[in-house]
Amino acid sequence: MTYLPLSVWDLVLASSLILINGGLSVYYQLGMERHLFISVTRMVVQLTAVGFVLKFIFAQTSPFWTLALALFMVAVAGREVLARQSYKFRGWQAYALSSSALLVVGILTTLFAVVTIIHSKNWYTPQYFLPILGMILGNSLTGIAIGLESLLTSAKRDHAAIEARLALGHSRFEALAHIRTQALKTGMMPIINSMSASGLVSLPGMMTGQILSGVDPVEATKYQILIMFLIAGATAMVTLLSVIGAIYMITDDRHRLVLSALEKRKN
Repeated sequence: MTYLPLSVWDLVLASSLILINGGLSVYYQLGMERHLFISVTRMVVQLTAVGFVLKFIFAQTSPFWTLALALFMVAVAGREVLARQSYKFRGWQAYALSSSALLVVGILTTLFAVVTIIHSKNWYTPQYFLPILGMILGNSLTGIAIGLESLLTSAKRDHAAIEARLALGHSRFEALAHIRTQALKTGMMPIINSMSASGLVSLPGMMTGQILSGVDPVEATKYQILIMFLIAGATAMVTLLSVIGAIYMITDDRHRLVLSALEKRKN
């Protein structure tokens, strides 16, 4: 099996498919043309830039550069979580919550994979560490984002019922148990659905990329199964940490609901 390189003109030809999105937006007056253009431009610029950055870091094989890029990825992921919320916390605490959960779970899960399962000679080998961390962060931030969205939206909507339970002597976790359960289920559902569809409905991105680059399909499948397990475990842990942390942030030490800590995001 051989690797077939792509030229710039190959990518230009592929980009013509984006015209379908633009045409639908114009024809049905969806008003998405500007957002589509910005998203496509960002995607191309960001992926091109990260390609050169990874090429440099791969050549260095240095723990400093590997950790530097890892911390940058976590910082951006934490920001993306906040950008997806209808309601956001006032101040910096929400960013600290999402970023710290992603940092701890993402790094520990990646180290577990690289050191214990893959048996890389160096834990900081960027060829393994950074791609695995990236896939974990990308899926985990989705779990946090929709988990928090479910929790905070439900807390706003059902505040009267929650306050009634608190007035009856329930603790914050007892009063918020129903929306906590729903938030955790919502946060973990995408990866569960993804695992169910893998292989029969879709070939996941990592597996497809490896096959296209010439890796044996059976070996590509093994790595994809590993990645799905890592993503599922990490998503569960970061969603739990963020939801529990958010419950503390919307209540006080006297187990009262403090929704003044939230504000509606401006579109």
